[in-house]
Amino acid sequence: MKIHEYQAKELFRKYKVPTPQGGVGSTVAEIEKIAAELGLPVAVKAQIHAGGRGKGGGVKVARTTEEVTSAASAILGMTLVTKQTGPEGRLVKTLLVEKGVAIAKEMYLSLVPDRATATITIIASQDGGMDIEEVAAKTPERIIKVPVNPITGIRGYHINRVMYGLELEKELMKEFAAILRGLYSLFVDYDCSLVEINPLIITEDKRIIALDAKMDIDSNALYRHADVVAMHDPNEDDPTEAEAAKFNLNYINLGGNVGNMVNGAGLAMATMDIIKQAGAEPANFLDVGGGANAEMVENGFRIILSDSKVKGILINIFGGILRCDVLAQGVVQAAKKVQLSVPVVVRMEGTNVEEGRRILTESGLKLINATDLSDAARKVAEIVA
Repeated sequence: MKIHEYQAKELFRKYKVPTPQGGVGSTVAEIEKIAAELGLPVAVKAQIHAGGRGKGGGVKVARTTEEVTSAASAILGMTLVTKQTGPEGRLVKTLLVEKGVAIAKEMYLSLVPDRATATITIIASQDGGMDIEEVAAKTPERIIKVPVNPITGIRGYHINRVMYGLELEKELMKEFAAILRGLYSLFVDYDCSLVEINPLIITEDKRIIALDAKMDIDSNALYRHADVVAMHDPNEDDPTEAEAAKFNLNYINLGGNVGNMVNGAGLAMATMDIIKQAGAEPANFLDVGGGANAEMVENGFRIILSDSKVKGILINIFGGILRCDVLAQGVVQAAKKVQLSVPVVVRMEGTNVEEGRRILTESGLKLINATDLSDAARKVAEIVA
């Protein structure tokens, strides 16, 4: 679960990570009042769950009262488009206003889990700011990576490696060490999949401040974090994903043209991989679960077909708890209800698979049997080509 910058900064402050003074508003009048209380200059920042807001026009520095009004009027209600939002963008409903600070240097700092090494990895760079992706692509040697064993936790030598890699001045090391320890504790305590500061700045008067804040918390751990659950902003939810959740369907929009309906997350991942190998692009991840019934299949069809880019659908089901003949009957029933408009390739294996294939063949609908997963991927790739 992602949270807004201002919410992440609330948690940062709990762990003694310095942030600028600021306030949140959703009207121009509120923004003007906050700016007046803070004193000029201020930064006016759009609050959406995406990075790259500055390049998209969602962050403006205001040095006069008129500029505050102009910035708030321009950003509130805009559809902010960044690389992370996609072309559809996100509607801005909330702004964060922060006291301006004099920046001497911008750095990058984040913590992420590295599943390959089973560590929490600290990533840092002297080159923070909006173009950190270009730094990683063009000068990867300037990116510092320090793995931390989560069993033993962060130690002084981890912090030293980061500080020396950042070439911090000696007078800043004690403050930086405290900030990094706080971020690590926050990451662990809140079951995070990401904590990121870009930029982490050194001010002209030699202070270190988190000018930005991004957090992503493992949704499976939210039962432990009522305070984070209260931060959920439904306006940031993908409307299709939210609709799928109502029917206990796990759906993620991916932007391709092959719709997927699979029972089991691992099988769904494998299905998406083999679709790409066949030369097509998956439009979604959709796990209907092991006990899928006709109603769930019907709702799955409706959600997949709501995406106008979908030109074909691949159903990949292993019939264990759910028999293949029962599934086939459910697919036929659901396809008739939703008035299926695109071809569907069905790959089934398991109990009563031959009976299931017979039901599909005799349905008179655009339901194409596949002998195995490779055959299914090839057939659906030919359909959408």
